[in-house]
Amino acid sequence: MSYGSAAALQAAIYQRLVAELPGVAVHDALPPGGGSGTFVVLGPEEALDAGDQSGAGTDHRLVVSVISDATGFLQAKEIAVGISDALVGADLALSRGRLVWLRFVKANARRLDAGAARRIDLRFSARVED
Repeated sequence: MSYGSAAALQAAIYQRLVAELPGVAVHDALPPGGGSGTFVVLGPEEALDAGDQSGAGTDHRLVVSVISDATGFLQAKEIAVGISDALVGADLALSRGRLVWLRFVKANARRLDAGAARRIDLRFSARVED
């Protein structure tokens, strides 16, 4: 196992989302002041050893979030669908390591700030050969 491909995986996911979600801001951290409008944030990640007889590998469990102050969940869900479509099964070229697969695990939609904002956390699992 190695954490060596983590930055390469994040960069590839970021580039894919920017390309596939025109007009939607994609960040790797919350904007100053928490942000406003509707945007995407690359969130937490957990890396687990996934090596086997075929070689070294890592299972990256990561979160991509949609945060929106739009009324209702519709706009946030439409962007969440775009994220899922852009990432599930994606053949991303990494600058280090090789992406074997990228899978959707689950999503959690909730209200924030007494209903003033919405957040959808999409969880994915990515297998990378080191």
